[in-house]
Amino acid sequence: VGDPSRVAKVSRHFDQIELTRQHREFVTHTGYCNGQRLTVLSTGIGTPNIDIVFNELDALFNIDFTTRKIKSTLQSIKIIRIGTTGSLQPDYQVGETVVSRFAVALDNLLHFYQMQSSPAEQQLQKELAMQLPTLNQAVAPIAIGGDTELVEHFLTLCKPGITLTCPGFFGPQARQLRAPLAINGLLEQFQHARLTQGSIVNYEMETSAIYGLGRILNHRCCSTNLILANRANSEFMSDIESALDDFIIDVLGHL
Repeated sequence: VGDPSRVAKVSRHFDQIELTRQHREFVTHTGYCNGQRLTVLSTGIGTPNIDIVFNELDALFNIDFTTRKIKSTLQSIKIIRIGTTGSLQPDYQVGETVVSRFAVALDNLLHFYQMQSSPAEQQLQKELAMQLPTLNQAVAPIAIGGDTELVEHFLTLCKPGITLTCPGFFGPQARQLRAPLAINGLLEQFQHARLTQGSIVNYEMETSAIYGLGRILNHRCCSTNLILANRANSEFMSDIESALDDFIIDVLGHL
């Protein structure tokens, strides 16, 4: 989860909590839910925090802290995001949930890692470059898919879509207070992009890094998000806490 306060909202549904830790915005609760041993962990906001969390989480499983060497046998773990998001498309309504088939990174985090893109991801990047040339002058978007099996599993709960991961809350999401924006009509460009893999349906600040680092470190990742606002229809959720709790229960029931 992103929000540190959301950790307890998840773990209160556990049958047993065996460990709790907190450092800065990173809150960890580990325990059991429906017979499964789970950890719920907050990342805070943005892809830079995902970079910290994923590298250190992977180290717990795959680096020998005594020898400081990579273990000979590596473990792959399942990582599910329970997040919140805004919708870019009129038919993705407030209160509905989205599972990200692909994420599009607008930040530069994944440019610092070696990562092999699939043909579908390469095609998606080409289409974005052709249809959003103004954006491509500012950043080279990277497209990355989630774990196919996990995404398919969550289609019984969530609507599928391509998720836009933004490197900030204001300018990168076309919100303006006093600072002038460099790209006019940014959200509209994403709304109207016609891509082979479907439409860009929502935007948030973490999924692309989760998918990218998951691919690089060989972990299985899936991002699910509750829609709190629809920018296309100017609609906003009023009772967030109740809807979020229902969403958490649904996701835990799908694990």
